[in-house]
Amino acid sequence: MDVLEAMEGRRSIRGFLPDPVPRAVVERILAAASSAPSGSNIQPWHVRVTAGAEKARLSAAVRAAIAAGAKGEREYQYYPRQWREPYLARRRATGWGLYSLLGIAKGDRAATEAQHLRNFDFFGAPVGLFVTMDRDMEQGSWIDCGMFLQNVMLAARGVGLDTCPQAAWCDHHAVVRRELGIGDDQVLVCGIALGRADPDEPANRLVTERVPVAEFVTFGDGA
Repeated sequence: MDVLEAMEGRRSIRGFLPDPVPRAVVERILAAASSAPSGSNIQPWHVRVTAGAEKARLSAAVRAAIAAGAKGEREYQYYPRQWREPYLARRRATGWGLYSLLGIAKGDRAATEAQHLRNFDFFGAPVGLFVTMDRDMEQGSWIDCGMFLQNVMLAARGVGLDTCPQAAWCDHHAVVRRELGIGDDQVLVCGIALGRADPDEPANRLVTERVPVAEFVTFGDGA
């Protein structure tokens, strides 16, 4: 697949087919993704892959924790502490667009929570990836890790697969850590669902808008 085609065709998929993904394909994706740049080539990312019975046990453990009242707490601040425009409007448009496709009315807390819980089944994907970093890494390594994450998603498109990056897992990092044997020296950056998109899943019809180049780029004299 052409690189630009992979970039423009990448979407966050929220409904996957159960078709298994061979380990060799996962390894090929991660090998390609590891070509991402990093400061002084330190390559600060780690990946834990889960599938099959282990993945099912993890999902059950997180759902049980939520049912028992666990609210979840992330180890880092992902979103702005104070929302403002234009970011608030973009966030709302994405949420409303998704819930509209799913037939979830505004204020329907039960349906909203049910949809949120699908995160913890990887939206039905056969493979789940957890990306972590050593806890003593600094902000530059987070940038490096972001480039690695993007490479994972583009490499997946290159072999005909789809993904969904999931910060939701970070709310329950303690359960993930316990179930998968991830040490306390690692901080959970995010989870990634990996598989083939279900063409019949309404959520997969969501197309999020991107602002035109003129709104976020300034060209200097002579550019």
